Amino acid sequence: MIRTRRGLVAAIVTLAGLTLAGVMFFAATQPSSQLYRELAAQVTLVLEQASPGEHQHHGHDFESRVVCAVEPFGTEPADASSLVEVEWVYARHMCAITGESSEWSVSVRASGPIAVRLGIPPQVKVPEPGLGYPERVRQLIPARYHEQAFAEFEDDEAIDAARQRFAQAK
Repeated sequence: MIRTRRGLVAAIVTLAGLTLAGVMFFAATQPSSQLYRELAAQVTLVLEQASPGEHQHHGHDFESRVVCAVEPFGTEPADASSLVEVEWVYARHMCAITGESSEWSVSVRASGPIAVRLGIPPQVKVPEPGLGYPERVRQLIPARYHEQAFAEFEDDEAIDAARQRFAQAK
């Protein structure tokens, strides 16, 4: 009977150790939330500081300002652990254009997946809308991130912050 209890205790301790090791490995391979916050801030800045000419494809040609919410879902290299290691950011974005309407809910907006090369100057790639859009997204975003590229925007705080900046920009 003692052998059985010792064996059971040993099995439980081993199982708990393996579970902990698995969780630690999974956590170590996931990008940190701090890195994604930094990337969101960086990409938001890039999008909001783009010239009006760079935003013509968003459908506005009036005096305006661009206000964006950004939700990163991947990087290149995939194992980047700090901002300086990141070459490309893959993110969902939602940008609203001020000027035409004073209300976020009826403003001219653009959203979807984007790829942003962090560099001097930064480079933003947006898949062209229209027929064949899903295939253009798949060409732009690495296969390991396709599911996230087509997912809904989840960061309500980022959208709320963009709405507040939009209201202040009027």
